[in-house]
Amino acid sequence: MYRPYHPPADPIVVRELTRQQEEMRTRVRLEPLVAEPTLIAGCDSSFPTPDTILSVFVVLSFPKLELLEKVYHHDVVDLPYVPGFLAFREAPNLLRTYEKLQHKPDLIMVDGHGIAHPRRMGIASHLGVLLDMPTLGIAKQRLTGRYDEPAETAGSHTPLLDKGELIGEVLRTKDRVQPVFVSPGHRCDQVSAMRLAWACTKGYKLPEPTRLADKWTQEFKKELK
Repeated sequence: MYRPYHPPADPIVVRELTRQQEEMRTRVRLEPLVAEPTLIAGCDSSFPTPDTILSVFVVLSFPKLELLEKVYHHDVVDLPYVPGFLAFREAPNLLRTYEKLQHKPDLIMVDGHGIAHPRRMGIASHLGVLLDMPTLGIAKQRLTGRYDEPAETAGSHTPLLDKGELIGEVLRTKDRVQPVFVSPGHRCDQVSAMRLAWACTKGYKLPEPTRLADKWTQEFKKELK
């Protein structure tokens, strides 16, 4: 399988990104939602080339999960890839995409991690702090922490722990399909994140907001070509 080559990160860049991430971490609030959402957005980003980024937002009604809007923004990306700091590459373009929405959501479900990150600042937390909005992360792969495999039936879940700290949960969204990793991002707690992730699941591996964001990312890529 092809794996793109990424040169070693500049230590000065890493130190600055770490400083920014640690400052943003102090602003993360994990708390119950103040109200039930009526509009939930899903977002995803992809890199068609090493120097360009495509970001997508979809907005769905809740709880009916009807697709109301889909937008994208394609741009150049200046920051090189630095492991653990992907949010800094994605966030600027996600913000530009968010600005295009006519329907402003009550909550954003992000394709990626929230606090289930080595420094508790995955893309869902990063975006939530920048927008000061409730966010949660739905990731396809573990970034950090340990967990026991949930039972094979849909709805089964187990805690994701890092040195005894609960940083997320591992949710089986479909029978005998690989689970997803659910974690709060900002202005959301773990209970709310899990409840909404499950409520937005309609028989696919990914909950509808991130599933449709991923689907439209692929469709909009075709338009770019």
